[in-house]
Amino acid sequence: MTFGEHVFLYCERGTSTALSAEPINAVSNVAFILAALMGLQLLEWRPREQQTSDHFLLIGLVALIGIGSFAFHLLATQESELLDVIPIAVFTLVYLGFALNRFLGVPPGWMVLLVIGFTILMGATSQVRCWDGGVGIPGPEAQGAKTCLNGSVFYLPALGALIVVGLLLEERRHRAAPYVLWAAAIFAISLTLRSLDLALCGKFLIEDQKVGTHAAWHVLNALALFLLLRASLEAGAAAETAAVTPGDEAEESRPATLAERLPPEEESATVAETEPVAPAPEEAAKEDAPEERKKVFFPA
Repeated sequence: MTFGEHVFLYCERGTSTALSAEPINAVSNVAFILAALMGLQLLEWRPREQQTSDHFLLIGLVALIGIGSFAFHLLATQESELLDVIPIAVFTLVYLGFALNRFLGVPPGWMVLLVIGFTILMGATSQVRCWDGGVGIPGPEAQGAKTCLNGSVFYLPALGALIVVGLLLEERRHRAAPYVLWAAAIFAISLTLRSLDLALCGKFLIEDQKVGTHAAWHVLNALALFLLLRASLEAGAAAETAAVTPGDEAEESRPATLAERLPPEEESATVAETEPVAPAPEEAAKEDAPEERKKVFFPA
């Protein structure tokens, strides 16, 4: 395929080259803009010291995903397809690096190596094709090779990364874990719907216009991205509950003493009342001396 050629990948477009051939697919990209705006509002509600350039970068990339996808479903050319794919790939790599470093504490050097390895994996999956009797990167012998699952194989590494990061965060009881795991579950559903767009083509009609499932991929993806933006606000959060050692349990189960329960001023007053007071020396002498006998006087 050369630049300028139209791309016919989705049910709603069919083989039309008109700008209005994918109205539902195009309009559904508003969901990404809404996700970015809601993420920005959540960030603005946070204290200024918690707002970092990473957060603003992620929000901006979500907005670019919506803009690029809108342009692609409007123009449906190879150039506009790059506007759709590149923001998605950049967001995936940036968020992976963010999660490794800010969520899991991976040192920057290892984080960069892992992101590079993931980039190579994404590049390899983008070349995977299906043909009669085979799946993989096609060679000269592969006849009629085409994208598998309507091109959804490209997104499988991202789904796998979401699941792994989410499970690691859950193991550490990090506050971001529920958001990442829910994002992974929603992304799995949206990826399934994206894969079935052509297979279910014609099952849904609106005014005799075929409607696929690609618009649902947009809406669910926007929800998943919003959850990831929400999770990013928990970067650096400590585990909700720390492990307690046996010695700590014994210390916690020990009943509090009177001195521990009373405030300092009451404690000093109580101690003063309960401690024995030493008698004065003259009083002690009187107590120790034998009692004098009473003298009785008779008249002479």
